[in-house]
Amino acid sequence: MSKVIVIGGGAAGAVAAIFAARNGHRVELFEKNEKIGKKLFITGKGRCNVTNAGDMDALFDAVKSNPKFLYSAFYSFTNEQAMDFFEELGVRLKVERGNRVFPESDHSSDIIHALKHELEQLGVEIHFCTEVKDVLVEHEKFTGVVLKNGKKVSGDACVVATGGISYASTGSTGDGYRFAEKTGHKVTELYPSLVPMEVKEWYAKELQGLSLRNVRGTILDGKKKLYDEFGEMLFTHYGVSGPIIISASSVVGKKLQDKELTLQIDLKPALSREQLDQRVLRDFEENKNKQFKNAVDKLFPAKLKPIMIELSGISPEKKVNEISKEERLYFVDLIKNFKMTLTGLRSYNEAIITKGGVSVKDIDPGTMESKKISGLYFAGEVLDLDALTGGFNLQIAWSTGYLAGISIQ
Repeated sequence: MSKVIVIGGGAAGAVAAIFAARNGHRVELFEKNEKIGKKLFITGKGRCNVTNAGDMDALFDAVKSNPKFLYSAFYSFTNEQAMDFFEELGVRLKVERGNRVFPESDHSSDIIHALKHELEQLGVEIHFCTEVKDVLVEHEKFTGVVLKNGKKVSGDACVVATGGISYASTGSTGDGYRFAEKTGHKVTELYPSLVPMEVKEWYAKELQGLSLRNVRGTILDGKKKLYDEFGEMLFTHYGVSGPIIISASSVVGKKLQDKELTLQIDLKPALSREQLDQRVLRDFEENKNKQFKNAVDKLFPAKLKPIMIELSGISPEKKVNEISKEERLYFVDLIKNFKMTLTGLRSYNEAIITKGGVSVKDIDPGTMESKKISGLYFAGEVLDLDALTGGFNLQIAWSTGYLAGISIQ
């Protein structure tokens, strides 16, 4: 039996503590907040997107950084095992669109209560409001931790599951990166991911609060296509957000830090250019004696209409039967190709996850143990692993936490 110290009571830390305790180890969990799972509580808009029920290929395809590293972790603790784990702890689950898995109750608190109850049942000693300041190492072996109050706690093994630096209010302040660097591990470049984006154009602000469903968003660097996705997006006071934008940030985020990119929105992706032109012609025919501004009500939500009219270059007062073919085709092109300039990402405070982290080259993928310090393990978002939205990032946390927990001797 080893004495195991787990730093961080989030998804990865809680699961690591549970499986280490199930293996007969004495486990102490240190959490700087007053409760465990503070970030879990707000995931999935408070519903907790537990995992994704897609097949293994879907899981690996969704991982944007170092998917091969996760081979052992994902196969050791699959999404099906994660679902069984929570069902066994009394949380009934359901699968929604896009294979997203949620508690049947739609309450993330059910997941947290289940984890907390299991930790208590297994006799894990949880220290709330207790911050770890330092990790102690002697002769390349973990020996203990130093708490913020100066107290030393010795241990045989340690799991660092401190998360990233997104949503700092949940306690994610980058402590794990500090521990990693101090013990000789490389930390890759960090930046916010799964985060909204800022836009240059004045009209983004005018569209604040407007949600567009069933649109296609394409992001370009010059003529090179970087990202293309169909779904829902949202305009904000600073730019754009919503599912397709949030997912795009994990693909184009790094490039966006260096240069501006172009966002093209196809407002009518179900129609070809020719079909859309026929649709506009029909609308124009029905309203041929009206002014242009009163003839396009069926094409756009009310908030978008004045912007599209202004960008079309057609006078709002112009009679529809006076609009030329060139003007109409330009208008059709605008609907298929509504452009905005992306200027940057929002801050870590709005990012769902942190991209970058402890280099996986320094970690054994079969155990999550450091290759440099024996007895020191890393799990969850603190590692240089990240994925798209849809439950994939939590599956990374469950799988790496599980592997760390069961690998401790």
